[in-house]
Amino acid sequence: MRDVAVLGVGMHPWGKFEDKSITDLSREAVEAALRDAGIAWPEIEAVSAASSRFSGGKGWGLNGNDIVEEMGSNGVPVYNLSAGCAAGGNALNIGYTLVASGLYDRVLVFGAEKMPKGMIQTSGVEEETDPEYLRQISVGMPGPAFWGMLCTQRMDEYGTTEEQLARIAVKAHENAVHNENARFRQKFTLEDVLNSKMVSYPLRLYEICPISDGAAAVVLCSAEVARKHTTRPVWLASSTVATYRYDDGIPRGLASVVPKGRTLHSEAKLAVSKAFDDAGVGPKDVSLVELQDNTVYYELAFPEEWGLCEPGEAESLVEKGETTPVGSMPINPSGGFLSFGEATTAMGVFQICELAWQLRGEAGERQVPNAKVGLAQTLGLGGNGTAAILKR
Repeated sequence: MRDVAVLGVGMHPWGKFEDKSITDLSREAVEAALRDAGIAWPEIEAVSAASSRFSGGKGWGLNGNDIVEEMGSNGVPVYNLSAGCAAGGNALNIGYTLVASGLYDRVLVFGAEKMPKGMIQTSGVEEETDPEYLRQISVGMPGPAFWGMLCTQRMDEYGTTEEQLARIAVKAHENAVHNENARFRQKFTLEDVLNSKMVSYPLRLYEICPISDGAAAVVLCSAEVARKHTTRPVWLASSTVATYRYDDGIPRGLASVVPKGRTLHSEAKLAVSKAFDDAGVGPKDVSLVELQDNTVYYELAFPEEWGLCEPGEAESLVEKGETTPVGSMPINPSGGFLSFGEATTAMGVFQICELAWQLRGEAGERQVPNAKVGLAQTLGLGGNGTAAILKR
């Protein structure tokens, strides 16, 4: 397998854009990535696209085809990937594989989404064989209620306080103030967060990511191509995909058992572990992490599950400022999903853009000093998980 470089990255700012289509958002992100890479559209040899669940794609999630028509129909092969919130990471994995295998030298990866208003409805059809549909009508548990239960379990196990949860949201927005692509760039005090509306105990409004429109794009290339364009390439050292195990700590499906010492979201741990192995690095080598923070809970649980810190240690790291850009374990210096909002299929590509800017030293006031290794992670409906390691 060949080395793979991240040659160019581009992003459309996150927000709500009533006057723009998903293809409009995509084109701006793609054109920015091409400019950043220093190449033109005809040089792209393949496209790997995260398929939108909610908009565009001719009604079939064919977003890659839409952007090819927009940029210029030249016969380029297109791969449309669907994996819920992990779709961007899946698209990246296919793009990585196409370059690493030697099949293509220049591949475009992108994801874009225009989200509907209100709570995300995970099931698109009223089908009695669909577990997600049955969960919704039988249990009535949308995302915030599920995350709230995870939080209360952690509070019982480790003594996590509501104030500690709120500090994560405060930190996220302090980072986002300096990110021109973030949707919510205002600072929140601890009191602001604690006084925001209770959604599902113990989670308040400012501790849960909203939904947004957004788009991001990445140009991947071979080492030979990268060295023609730059003397300091950023390398995509690994890209992995996994699904949850039968012994996952969150019962999903008829085969689930809940063993002592279980791992929650085993799809994430499996993807991250394999990403470390494939990249030849370990948790102690990581300079920064962009992880999927649908809620503040994940900034506590995920680092512990992946070996970045010890079980029960995450709260103290937050309180000491160690998860800020200048701390020992920077988490989401971008501002994360809490500050961007969730544009589902674009999230995995957004993370790669953010890591690339950090490793290049181009992140401005939210720059992680001497960043050398970045970890990205997403998880999506259906027990899908992805991870990627970037190096410079």
